[in-house]
Amino acid sequence: MTDMSSFDVIVIGGGHAGCEAAAATSVMGLETLLVTINLDYIGQMSCNPAVGGIGKGHLTREIDALGGLQGRIADRAAIQSRMLNKAKGPAVWAPRSQADRELYRLEMQRELRRIPRLHFYQGMVDELLLENGKAKGVRMDDGNEFGARSLVLATGTFLNGLIHIGRTTRPAGRAGDPPSERLAEHMAAIGFERGRFKTGTPPRIDGRSVDFTRFKPQESDPEPVGFSHWERPAPLPRVRCWLGYTRARTHEIVHTHEGDSPLFSGQIQARGPRYCPSIEDKVIKFPHNPRHQVFLEPEGLQTSEMYVNGLSTSMPIPVQLRMLHSVEGLEAARMTKPGYAIEYDYYPPHQIDLSLATRAVPNLFFAGQINGTTGYEEAACQGLMAGINAALLLKGEPPLVLSRAESYIGLLIDDLVTRGTDEPYRIFTSRSEYRLSLRQDNADLRLAAHGFRVGLLARDLYDRAQRRRERADEARAYARETALSPELVNPMLEAHESSALDQPARLYGLFKRPEIPWQSWMELLTTYDNNMSIVPDFVDGLQQVWLESKYEGYLSREEQRRAEVARMESVALPGEIEYAEIGTLSLEGREKLDRVRPASLGQAARIPGLRVSDLSALVIELARRRSA
Repeated sequence: MTDMSSFDVIVIGGGHAGCEAAAATSVMGLETLLVTINLDYIGQMSCNPAVGGIGKGHLTREIDALGGLQGRIADRAAIQSRMLNKAKGPAVWAPRSQADRELYRLEMQRELRRIPRLHFYQGMVDELLLENGKAKGVRMDDGNEFGARSLVLATGTFLNGLIHIGRTTRPAGRAGDPPSERLAEHMAAIGFERGRFKTGTPPRIDGRSVDFTRFKPQESDPEPVGFSHWERPAPLPRVRCWLGYTRARTHEIVHTHEGDSPLFSGQIQARGPRYCPSIEDKVIKFPHNPRHQVFLEPEGLQTSEMYVNGLSTSMPIPVQLRMLHSVEGLEAARMTKPGYAIEYDYYPPHQIDLSLATRAVPNLFFAGQINGTTGYEEAACQGLMAGINAALLLKGEPPLVLSRAESYIGLLIDDLVTRGTDEPYRIFTSRSEYRLSLRQDNADLRLAAHGFRVGLLARDLYDRAQRRRERADEARAYARETALSPELVNPMLEAHESSALDQPARLYGLFKRPEIPWQSWMELLTTYDNNMSIVPDFVDGLQQVWLESKYEGYLSREEQRRAEVARMESVALPGEIEYAEIGTLSLEGREKLDRVRPASLGQAARIPGLRVSDLSALVIELARRRSA
């Protein structure tokens, strides 16, 4: 029986980051308390009812590969699933699913309540309890106190949250929930540097008031690919999303009411996400665009409410209605919830290290929007890593730090800590130097071993990933050794306007032809080798080889780059090094290095604006220390 006044870990916040953190620490054997303002809203999808997308889908598959929750919950709640970017190369294929918002929340809560060592408390944290530079627990707004050996702060947009609708403002963490003001002021008082970001959400409408004949339907894939490597839930009924566009009238309304927009009146000072702008931003900053996309996304199977993606706004409610009615097909739309913008505190991420532990309080971890990111997937992966590392810290083990060469999770954290962010950070495949090898289809092969080693991924799931790796190796050998005759292959090649063979050719070389889709190879090989239809793991491995073959040369160069970077990453920089005392460093270099406190020479090389001469000075300083 757990002493309800003391825990190993306390997680503050029940959003996407907090759920992953609390699940990780408790599954790894630690008594964990999840504290949140409203227990009913644990796992709430506060903005759009969707998971995944370009880059984001890669993160969700990596979370799942490590043993996290988001992929499994998204699959259970999926009412539409699509693989995006299929017309492009496999490196940027990305799964995305529309979720039943209510079911996602309930499934997340159901999963969390199955974990024996995870406990819950409803309330607002007012203060962190500190002793000798370490966190010792929390004090609640009801006067209750809980002790802990480590804390994870995952507060989302709740720290000093302020909602804007036109000229009306009100303190809130999100619509309907109070903000966390005392904790925000407490964090400032104990010395954490803070900034302000903003994000926003569009209005919701009643789908029964939409003329869908004016929209283009977006269907689910006929054979959807889920996020989870480990679980295949029974599919729910699939729904359509709908694509439409703003019109000239929409843009006129925005221009007419520009002064009513908190973004342009000066009422909002904080910077918002560049890649998820409001309709005001899009119309005013891109005046030559005649129209902008509007997606209608169902909120669930048991509701007619729809999310109007692409029309995020903080305009006054009457203006929002006029904008809605200006979109073709929404002339009679009934608004169910207005859009709004929200400003909130975040902590510039130079204050954390690569484990997500804060430098000032080493057993306090930050995760999610508090670090300057935006998005469910970005938050969830940080929560997972913060939870893992909080548990490893208490077990006396070194932290799990994923490299940017092996995962998008590692890329995201390295970008935050090393490069910082002056706007809400969002993941993209284009941010990675290794995106050809960091595909969504091989996340389990890259990361399952880490999840198993730290005790988060079960042995049977790890063994499954190992078998898949072995099958891929067998398939690779098969493709390199198997020669197909012109008589067998030429009819298919000619059907796809690909040059015919005049002699047998190895399958691996034939796989490189970009004009031949995978399905055509499957049909041909099933005819050639009956075993293909009875060994699905082998077929899966062969598809991996088909993908890899197209980028063989590029992958080889990526591997060379990875090895070069690994050599620099292996050169550790002492944590106690005083950069201000290294006279050969430039003044700017001393400031940058002291701010980031890089763990290795490789991380130092990625600090924006650090001179080559400063890196050389570091190498000389390290050599001097070794010889002293």
